[in-house]
Amino acid sequence: MTLTGSGSAYDPPADPAHRSTAPVPVRVNQYGPPRRLDRRVALVTGASSGIGAATARRFAMDGWQLLLSGRDRRRLEQTASGTTAVVLPADLAAPDGPRLLAQSALHTTGRIDVLVAGAGMGWAGPFATMPHTDIDRVLTLDLNATLHLVREVLPSMIAAGRGRVVLLGSVAGCVGLREEAVYSAAKAGLAAFAEALRQELRGTGVGVTFVVPGAVDTPFHTRRGRPYDGTRTGLLSPGSVAGTIWEAVRQNRDEAYVPTWLTVPGRVRGLAPGLYRRLLNRFG
Repeated sequence: MTLTGSGSAYDPPADPAHRSTAPVPVRVNQYGPPRRLDRRVALVTGASSGIGAATARRFAMDGWQLLLSGRDRRRLEQTASGTTAVVLPADLAAPDGPRLLAQSALHTTGRIDVLVAGAGMGWAGPFATMPHTDIDRVLTLDLNATLHLVREVLPSMIAAGRGRVVLLGSVAGCVGLREEAVYSAAKAGLAAFAEALRQELRGTGVGVTFVVPGAVDTPFHTRRGRPYDGTRTGLLSPGSVAGTIWEAVRQNRDEAYVPTWLTVPGRVRGLAPGLYRRLLNRFG
């Protein structure tokens, strides 16, 4: 199997000219109304397509100033079309990627009110055959880069006494999916990080929201190395996940599951671990 980018976050650039490891602000819609830096500001990573792009559009509908990040400038500009968004191409897997992105974002608007950390990638196949380099790449982008980006953005939020960090999890991190062991581990790590960070930030005015979607209709399943093996009618739309993210931010919610029944596996595991594992062994 091969490692590929998540449909919601880490799309490969169309050609090498579009790839950039250092964020370079690019103003789009330059003939439109000027950016108002007094507006609320959202930095969305993984905004090239999928959940990230849909989330950016949902925030734009409410008048937010958007900072959109991903590796593919052309796709970012498509997401930003018709808005006053600023695109910040960046490779978060690069050693300085999170720091450079945070610096560029804060330099551009002076503040970040909401960080939606959606960048990620997947890999499907038996763990015993997974190349070591791919283990490192999944953990680097899905876990390490997210933590480093939050670390870079958080001090400005704490100083302002307001802000919200939105972390994008997965049902894989809740149940542990066979042949997605590393991806499951990374998303489970994000869940623990969200809970721990939430406790640390009590009283600062900064909140943490953890969003857990099921399977979403994006190119993620093909790019991870194995197509979705269920019916496409069972897939969530990126827009439905984006709507949940928006409502969770608006309501200052700590957690959000899409659909809501995804809370059930965790409850079954806590109350009846034997039954939980039998179900997991049967349904994967």
